[in-house]
Amino acid sequence: MADIARRTDHRYGNRPTMKDVAARAGVGLKTVSRVVNGEPGVTPDTERRVHEAIEALGFRRNDSARVLRKGRTATIGLVLEDLADPFYGPLSRAVEEVARAHGALLINGSSAEEPEREQELALALCARRVDGLIVIPAGDDHRYLEPEIRAGVATVFVDRPAGRIDADAVLSDSFGGAREGVAHLIAHGHRRIGFVGDRPRIHTGAERLRGYRAAMEDAGLPVREEWVSLGSTNPERVSAAVREMLTAPEPVTALFAGNNRVTVTAVRTLAAHPSPVALVGFDDIELADLLGITVIAQDAAALGRTAAERLFRRLDGAGGAPERVVLGTTLLARGSGEIAPPTA
Repeated sequence: MADIARRTDHRYGNRPTMKDVAARAGVGLKTVSRVVNGEPGVTPDTERRVHEAIEALGFRRNDSARVLRKGRTATIGLVLEDLADPFYGPLSRAVEEVARAHGALLINGSSAEEPEREQELALALCARRVDGLIVIPAGDDHRYLEPEIRAGVATVFVDRPAGRIDADAVLSDSFGGAREGVAHLIAHGHRRIGFVGDRPRIHTGAERLRGYRAAMEDAGLPVREEWVSLGSTNPERVSAAVREMLTAPEPVTALFAGNNRVTVTAVRTLAAHPSPVALVGFDDIELADLLGITVIAQDAAALGRTAAERLFRRLDGAGGAPERVVLGTTLLARGSGEIAPPTA
């Protein structure tokens, strides 16, 4: 019954303090501080009593208070777009590895592709005194971060640049990658190529559309309005767009998918089509090598690692104007992008 009573009296969130340890051990607060921080001047017997009190109470040193006195919290924040997107797994892991190497803790969260939620999350992390932020933006106006940056919060944007402010950014070559992917389809004989992409307000979506148009223009090919579909990556929307392109009066013979989620839906939709249709996707997807899906691959881990290293250089005092780093992409030809158009 006594054990039950003790558990009932417990209040979650009321963590034991050094005062509690001092009272239980029968010593002064300064003595507890010396033991906790490994400082000299404490007798072995007193040190033993303090450690016994720490163990009994479950006391943990408040590292956040200690580092705050030094002006740094040893934490950084990562604002992702969608935690469910497999693209962000290796990116987040790479950021965490760099943070760990610098003795820092990573706190991350998802904006769910909503600009308002992105702002709310980023400012909440700043309120918790993170030293720096890495942001994969959902919005296109980041002036809300200007006071935080002026206050010393180092900030790096990844995958997409900041909107309406100057800030460091680490990007993949969305324009060049899309241009190469579409040129690959053209080189295999295709002249009617469809583009299914993300919303045009998103930087990566706009850049990949621009790359598609550039490749078609390079080859002297027209781009018909019905060959381009932009919008959400919702599977119903994407599947409907693909079917419309395949059943139009002048149906496409090849597709370029603007990101990994579009590619997955395109593969499923094309599986029900009676004749083969060439496909190149931007971003690699799981099992793409086994399924023979040709993709433009970007290195998500390199994006995260480069952004985190840039962030810690800023935290270590690196000055200079904000920089934009663009990482190259790689065409992985696996079969789907090498299907020839019908000979009819």
